[in-house]
Amino acid sequence: MAMKRFYLIGFLVLMAFDTLAQISFKTAANHALPLEFGAEWLARVFTQPWIYGALVGYVGAFFTWMTLLRHAPIGPAFAASHLEIVSVLLLSHWLFGERIGGVQIAGGLLIAAGIVCLAFSEAEDTEQAAVRAAEGP
Repeated sequence: MAMKRFYLIGFLVLMAFDTLAQISFKTAANHALPLEFGAEWLARVFTQPWIYGALVGYVGAFFTWMTLLRHAPIGPAFAASHLEIVSVLLLSHWLFGERIGGVQIAGGLLIAAGIVCLAFSEAEDTEQAAVRAAEGP
């Protein structure tokens, strides 16, 4: 039970850091318009506080991911690390007024379904390994 709580909290923290990074980049980019590759544009980008939120998000996500990989099964962990796509989609709709269509909803549902399938598959593999270990050689 403690490991399940660890996974749940860990993946929520990972999703929060990843979401912070993506939303911060979007906000910084919006405030640095117009897009023009040059020193003035770079100065506008790096004077936006949101760019530093993005850096905090990426650093936090990196350390959270490394901690999770030490303990979590790789299949479900990799899939769950993509939950931020759904959270960014929802927050972008709320914060920036971006449209969510049927394709985006279907994509979010497929991401969630894939994570659930991998989690059940991993649990089944773990159960079978425990049974084999109990039976002995």
